[in-house]
Order: sequence, then C-alpha cells, then structure tokens
Amino acid sequence: MTPQSSIEFRRTAFADVPASRRLGAEAFGVSPQPLPDPDPDAWPLPNIRPWVATDDGEVVAGLGVRSFTSWFHGARVPTAGFAGVTVAAERRGSGLLRPLMEAALAEARALGDVVSTLYPSSAGIYRGLGYEVVGAFEDVRIPMSALAAVRPPVDGVRARRATATDVPAVRRVYEAWASAQNGPLSRAEAPFTMDADGMVGDDADYTGVSLAVRGSGADEEVLGFASWSRGPGYDRTNTIEVDDLVALTPDAARVLWRVLGSFASVAGGVQVCSSGGWSGLDVSRLVLPDHAATSAPRPYMLRLLDVPGALGAARVAPVSARVPFAVVDPRTPDLEGAWTLEADGGTVHVVPDPGATAGDRATFTSAGLAQSYAGAQSAANLRLAGDLTGPPAHDAVWDALWGGRQVHVRDYF
Repeated sequence: MTPQSSIEFRRTAFADVPASRRLGAEAFGVSPQPLPDPDPDAWPLPNIRPWVATDDGEVVAGLGVRSFTSWFHGARVPTAGFAGVTVAAERRGSGLLRPLMEAALAEARALGDVVSTLYPSSAGIYRGLGYEVVGAFEDVRIPMSALAAVRPPVDGVRARRATATDVPAVRRVYEAWASAQNGPLSRAEAPFTMDADGMVGDDADYTGVSLAVRGSGADEEVLGFASWSRGPGYDRTNTIEVDDLVALTPDAARVLWRVLGSFASVAGGVQVCSSGGWSGLDVSRLVLPDHAATSAPRPYMLRLLDVPGALGAARVAPVSARVPFAVVDPRTPDLEGAWTLEADGGTVHVVPDPGATAGDRATFTSAGLAQSYAGAQSAANLRLAGDLTGPPAHDAVWDALWGGRQVHVRDYF
C-alpha cells in the first residue's frame, strides 16, 4: 500500500488539466485527433465537476461528475453521473479510488443530488462502493431484412423531415417517453439538451431527423422522431446510425422504421441506440415483425445518495401503505438507517424511525435498494441474492410501489 500522508483528494485545478488528460488517454485510449487546448475562461464545461487525487502534486487519479436530472418514477431526480474514472497504472490497487469517489459523492450529496449513476469498465469495482447494475445502454444492429417486412401504418401517420421549428415538439415526444421510464436523462441540462443547432441544419450532428406525424397544418401532431446519420459508402456493408428512435404510437414506430428501411439498397442495416435487451424491450422495437438483431450492451449502475430524497420524489401507485424498512451495508455507511415509508394518493414520505431494532423490518443492502428503486428486481429476487433480509410481510406492497416502470437509458457519458 502506498503511504497516504502526501495524497490529496480535491477538485481539479486548471493547472491539472494536461496531466489529467494524459491519465485519461492512458486509461481510455489516445484520441486520433489531438484535443484542442481548453479555454481557461470556459473550463470546466457546464455541469461537470472534475476531481483528482494528487501525490506531492502529481496527478495519480481522476474522475468527472456530470450534474443532470434523470427520470425515476415520474419525477426529475437530481443525479451525479460519474465518468472518466481512472487511476495511474502503477497506483492501481493502492487504495486511491474509494477515497476519491467518496469525496466526490459527499460533494454531490451536499449539492442536492439524490442518486448517482455510471457506466462501469468493470462492475465489480463499483459494487464495492454500493453501486449495482440496473440496466444497460445498447448499440443494437438490425438487418435491413428485418425492416423490409414492417407493415404500413393504418391511421394516417406519415413521415416528414424535421426543421428547426419542430424541435420543441421533438422535445415533447422525448419527455412523454422518458417520463414513463426509470433512468433516462431529462435532457434539461447541457450537454444533453436537444437544441435546434445540433439537430437540424447545415452544422447539425445528424444527416436528418425524421418525424412521424398525423394530420396537417395547425392540426398536425408529432408522434415520434428518429435522428440518424448516413455515414460513408453506398453498399450493404454500411450502417445507418440512429441516436434516437422514439415513438408514442405503434404506427409512428412503423413509419420511422420504414424510413430507415428505405436505405436497403445502400446499407446492410441500422444501428440504434437502445436499451432493455429482449427481456425489457424498447417499445419501439415491438412493432418489428422479426427479432433479428445483435447488440453490444454497456451496463448502467445506480447508487442512492439520499434515501428519503430519492424515494420521496417518486410518484407511485395511488395506494395507501405504511412500510418500515432499513438499509444496512458496511460498504455504504452514509446510507445506513431505519425509516418508515408512508404512501398515500400517489405520493411518498420517508421518515426516520429511531425506535427500530435489528431484524424487525425489511433490510436492504445498498445494491438491493438501488435495484428495487429502479424496478430492476423484485423483492423475492433480492432475497435470493442476499440483498434483502428481514420479515417479508411487506414485500408485495413494496413491489407494488416500486415496480411497473422499466429501466431505459439513451445517453452514454
């Protein structure tokens, strides 16, 4: 173990940027294009909190915390998204990661974030810090042959290309979908906002944004959208890349798939940013007549930072319930405690219970609470995994409160 007396865990200073970049390139690969020098007046970028560990002034570890809101149980939840976590090769295993993460998590909690998420390079590393896998971001490749048989719409839905004036309607479609899931970013904060300059026009990030619409003129309604990039080449080794395909009706999904399928003569398939796998399928894929697809999933992990804050923001089923519960987990002493959850009329209140005794109530580990809160696992399965112990009398009520919404993510960071 490396002596810790000379090690400091702190927010990154501008003078640390070159060393932090070298460390990042060491961990995640060297960019084929040299990165531009950062502007000190515009650093750090909005909604990013960089951290480093230094040893006698040398940067030996680093990470970035993205500040955004994500949807859980019908509410926008303040979220700390961790990214770019790296430790110098010679210092791995020396105990730097936990105190660096804990310092950044403490700041996130103090700033009002109630959950934390990340995409792990190795899930086991972060399980030791109380995170657990609740879903995955997937690049799904669908062959054009699977799109060729998508039937035409029947309710007057048609496709057209989006313009800058359509972007507010596109945002409304995304919010209608995202607010019904657990996990998607709200896209209310930079750099994830859906801005006209990035979506349409000569300098847009996409070749096009196609809309599924019904009606015309003042009565036209936007029911879905697909943002796609054409890429190079014009033979069937090429792929159309799709960042978003979001539809609010089955026929809207069919229209958008048929637009993408129209590239069959110059591309062999489409690659869609999706989530859920075949067990928790992205609803837009349910209209496809065949399941043919390959995917490359990237696990998404969740950890609660503020138990009353996270659970108390939720909008749940309109049932009346009173459920005592606790969190006991030596990996996350900041989360340990005993509470009583009171639900009524779709709202939740979580109040401390100083009279609790060991074993008198359902008791979660940090991982168990994260999976249950996300709706990723039932109480029965958490008991099988050892992440829920204690009396099972309220398990069915707990599942009724926190189940019913699938975990879906669309933004990789």
